Amino acid sequence: MSKEKEMQFSKKHPADKRPSSKVVQVVKKKAKGGEMACALAFEVAGELGVDPKEVGFALDYLEIPIVKCQLGLFGYKPQKKIIKAPDSVDPSLEEAIRKRSKDGKLSCKEAWAVAESMGLGKLEVASACEALGVKISRCQLGAF
Repeated sequence: MSKEKEMQFSKKHPADKRPSSKVVQVVKKKAKGGEMACALAFEVAGELGVDPKEVGFALDYLEIPIVKCQLGLFGYKPQKKIIKAPDSVDPSLEEAIRKRSKDGKLSCKEAWAVAESMGLGKLEVASACEALGVKISRCQLGAF
């Protein structure tokens, strides 16, 4: 698939919607190699005091892909996602995931909250979700 066909992120949004010029300016300055890592997008949001979705929207508008999802779900080369389901999941982690999930889905924000509350890495929580068949949804940057 050609790069032009892959890059149509802006079409997820209403054609008349425009991102903040302040966010666009910083995103353009900090994007490296035509892409921006998830962690850097969150840094930009914190630096500007805006919701991460605003940074995600600016990235979409500028057709700049988000890479290296902190949950390991997308943006890694060449395999795209890097999470792997472990053979088993600690019962306390499973309980925390199931408690916060709804209809077999756990939001990105809730996955981060589970990781923080249990002193675990985000990838560890995402991998446990993979093993449990819990789908991570609602990316905080709006990627999915």
